[in-house]
Amino acid sequence: MARRTGRRPGNPGTREGILDAARTAFAERGFDGASIRAIAAAAAVDPALVHHYFGTKDQLFLAAMNAPFDPRELLPKVLAGDRESIGERLVRLFLGLWDSPAGTAGVALLRSALSNEWTARLLREFLTTQVLRRVLDNLDVDPAELPLRGSLVASQLIGLAMMRHLIRLEPVASAAPETLVTMIGPTVQRYLTGPLPTPPPPV
Repeated sequence: MARRTGRRPGNPGTREGILDAARTAFAERGFDGASIRAIAAAAAVDPALVHHYFGTKDQLFLAAMNAPFDPRELLPKVLAGDRESIGERLVRLFLGLWDSPAGTAGVALLRSALSNEWTARLLREFLTTQVLRRVLDNLDVDPAELPLRGSLVASQLIGLAMMRHLIRLEPVASAAPETLVTMIGPTVQRYLTGPLPTPPPPV
């Protein structure tokens, strides 16, 4: 008999136990605060087994999220171009994903986040650490402005997803993707690189 190659599938119960521990850790401590060692301890396994099943911490997080795509594979396309049109490229990528079969998982995740605090926390961490951080870290903007810029971009993109795929508000729901890219891209660009208003002085 031919010898099987590749990673052994292992015990499904062990794998699910690691994922459950990871979801709890990421939701409670955030992506940065959770560690492979702590997740392994909560699942009562050796940290090496976590790496065996999932590889890196990023890969474990994506598996725990049941993320429909890996930002590390797609965002280089957004970043590979002139700085002045990164907003349009980001919206184009976002629409391409949500309008594709992979978008079904994204819609389910968004729907769950609206009614489940744990899912909302995981989605927030996913947007913050896996998407927005990777984009903003490549832009020459004040680090102190990154949280505000990131949250503004997220509000625009998640709002677009809700109107197009959950609430189905017309004409956004049936608009051609490039029409939305043309209309929304400049707004996202302003959030990414445009000047931010100076906050009023304290009263």
